[in-house]
Amino acid sequence: MVRLDQLEEAVKLTKDRPTRRFDSVPDADMRHKLQKIVVEIKDCGHANLTRLTVLKKWFGPAHRLRSFGIFIANQASQRTHEATTEAVELFREAHEILAGVNIFEPNIPRAGAARVYARLQAFQNEHRNQKWTTVRMIQNQSLFLVEGGLGLYLRRGGSPTDGYRLAAAYCEHYDPRYGTGFNGPSAAWIEEIADFVLAIETYEQEGSKLPFL
Repeated sequence: MVRLDQLEEAVKLTKDRPTRRFDSVPDADMRHKLQKIVVEIKDCGHANLTRLTVLKKWFGPAHRLRSFGIFIANQASQRTHEATTEAVELFREAHEILAGVNIFEPNIPRAGAARVYARLQAFQNEHRNQKWTTVRMIQNQSLFLVEGGLGLYLRRGGSPTDGYRLAAAYCEHYDPRYGTGFNGPSAAWIEEIADFVLAIETYEQEGSKLPFL
């Protein structure tokens, strides 16, 4: 799978040095902003989906979008519960193309990624008219997220808004008390993204010095 040990090592490397700050990085406080959302969920029970719009500025550099797409595709591919036979096969194909990829500088062959991406799109291609719009029917959210992650990786000229939408889709959760938003398990998922942000910033600052690269 994706070398998440890279993320874990980068995060540990930074956390072990509490006095180290990324003052030269414009968005060095992004992880702190994400942690504030986590606290809001834990204290209030929920938070609005728009709270993750803080990520848009951070997604400015295109390479961050590509890395984030692969990160989300990998994370979502681990959520294989209650999968049909066809879905299990699609998860297997996703695992194959994600195996061993460098999360900081992903270089999955475009042909292979595009093939799996197209298969994922075709798997959930039912649309229904609802009022004044057409809605795509999603039966397997995990595969939808894998599709979105690969799409972000493949898309040339992807926008920060695309990254925000994928992050929100990854972290959203339905709770009858609050509806669809950030609640319950969303806190842990946002913390995963916060650790990803820290790892990417660590790599950008010290990538050439990190012993695991």
